[in-house]
Amino acid sequence: MRAPAAALMLLAACAYAQDRGSRARLDVQSYLIDAQVDPAAQTINATVVVRFTPLEDTNSLTFELNNALSLSKVLDEEGRQVPASRTAQDMTVRLNLLDMLPKGKPAALTFIYDGKLTGNEDSPVFGIKFAAIHPDFAYFMYPARWFPLNDYTVDRFSSDMKVTVPQGYKVVASGIELQEKAPAGMTATRFQFSQASFPGDFAVVKGDARRVTANGVTTSFYTRTVNDVVDPYGQEIAKAMTYFASVYGPPFKKDLTVIETEDGTPNGYAAPGLLFFSPQGFGKQVNQQLVANQVSRQWWGALVSPSSRNHMWIENGLARYSEILYAEQSGGPAAANTQIQATYTEALTVSEPPLIQAARLEDYSPEYWAATAGKGAAVLNMLRYVIGEDNFQKVLHEIPDRFAFKSISTEDFRKLAEEAYGEELQWFFTEWTESSGAPEFKMEYTVFRTQKGFRVMGKVTQDLDLFRMPVDMQVQTEGNPETKRVEVVGTSSEFAIETFGKPKSVTLDPDDRVLHWDNNIRVAVAIKRGEQFTAVGDYSSALKEYQKALDVTRNSSLAHYRVGELFFLQQNWQAAANEFREALNGDLQPKWTEVWAHINLGKIFDISDQRDRAVNEYRQALRTKDNTQGALAEAEKYINQKFERPRMTN
Repeated sequence: MRAPAAALMLLAACAYAQDRGSRARLDVQSYLIDAQVDPAAQTINATVVVRFTPLEDTNSLTFELNNALSLSKVLDEEGRQVPASRTAQDMTVRLNLLDMLPKGKPAALTFIYDGKLTGNEDSPVFGIKFAAIHPDFAYFMYPARWFPLNDYTVDRFSSDMKVTVPQGYKVVASGIELQEKAPAGMTATRFQFSQASFPGDFAVVKGDARRVTANGVTTSFYTRTVNDVVDPYGQEIAKAMTYFASVYGPPFKKDLTVIETEDGTPNGYAAPGLLFFSPQGFGKQVNQQLVANQVSRQWWGALVSPSSRNHMWIENGLARYSEILYAEQSGGPAAANTQIQATYTEALTVSEPPLIQAARLEDYSPEYWAATAGKGAAVLNMLRYVIGEDNFQKVLHEIPDRFAFKSISTEDFRKLAEEAYGEELQWFFTEWTESSGAPEFKMEYTVFRTQKGFRVMGKVTQDLDLFRMPVDMQVQTEGNPETKRVEVVGTSSEFAIETFGKPKSVTLDPDDRVLHWDNNIRVAVAIKRGEQFTAVGDYSSALKEYQKALDVTRNSSLAHYRVGELFFLQQNWQAAANEFREALNGDLQPKWTEVWAHINLGKIFDISDQRDRAVNEYRQALRTKDNTQGALAEAEKYINQKFERPRMTN
């Protein structure tokens, strides 16, 4: 029997983590990089001096370096060549040093290498491009391991980088920019970044930047295909930068540079002073969530980062929660609540491991983001609920203030929260970062009349023995509703609530503050898992997840719609049409399922050469007046021209 793909990924990640644990520990202080990029040949040549301090006595070291780069030699400080061996599986270089390096004594190594990076090579993160050189542009992001790395995303460093390119090209990177002498026909630019961060990113571009200034923030854009959205993106980035500065304190750099990458790269990636957006990330309209997430990473990542990958929930959770805070600031509580519910749903798509063991998860996998970003943000939202708004705001401001250009652990975070709150919070962090699972609440109660009114007495049960959490309980009465916070501890907790008006109903956690299971959540989680499987082309697993949702809620329009999408992708037209019809006959939640079900039915009728029926569906789509994801323009387009059958891909 073959192991499921997710299980294989977890085993590989565990093996990788164990291998990392067996490596000699060191702390890289700085990189001195001299690189030459030839866009025409799509090559890079580099000499990199790594200055570091061993954290234990050792005569062997391991660095990560992209497999596409050919390592010519490694030299020690005396100019002697160091024997090196490479492991393709995890893109590492193992060095057998000529002398024992004592713990705590600063040392340096020089790496000399070259290679061709077209974007088609195996990436350190499967299926995602982080570096490529093209005749008209190039980009190099830190996750590409285009220079020798130690302790990815954890070991902070400074850099002094010189990049030489042919005349007519320009280099943009993190740090103070200086022009250097260069051979005839070439241009050399030096970038100095003196703080300990992650300044290992740059781009090679053509032409001048397009600058957008708003709210005292200037954003420089280097784009090729998305020039029409530069101005609105510049405005949004300025708004986000201004807002986050008011919440987190001043950034180390308020003016950013945005580089357009290409398809196959992350929608967004942030480096100190830089944002890399793919064409899909830009989109036709401003992606407010993407902007908020990536701008916030000038604090969460560039300024403060986790002390190990087991604490990545702090960085990714704060970046995701920044999306929620920004939505709340710009669109009010309703906009924030929509994102909170989506975040809670994502958090519940993964049950293992606990947040404090996130190093076991594969980088950039759906499970990694669901845990470190989704559950990380959910933990932050619950902490906000527990300690109160003012205390939570103090924590958000204190983190970058105390840990600027430093690393932070979960224990550090807990101590800051306890300091702001004035009470110990170990129970909270034990429950949500060191344990797995979420409760499913059940409640029973009885109403008694008293001399002063009424008393509601009851019991809350759930299945997690170690659980402890304050939970709001709202009593609807003949008068105003009354709310009381109840401490739920263990599997059974009794409560009593006094009311003046006669109770009509009692609701536990009315605002859905606590991460928990119920039937509605099960449907949402199953659909989200199905979407994750669809994104990686595992249609069979996706269909099973959607069926789980339909088993709970037969009339879920979203579940039927997603099944219809699957059949459409597989060109099973009748089955797809049936599911889109079921979506229209369902609960129409979310509302956009109606307009897009009509559009997809129209496309199926066009494929079946039933043009009149197709046009009728497009017109019904227009009647909804729902323009989610440009639906109305899509419907209008195919009223005027027939949808053509997509080619079947192998």
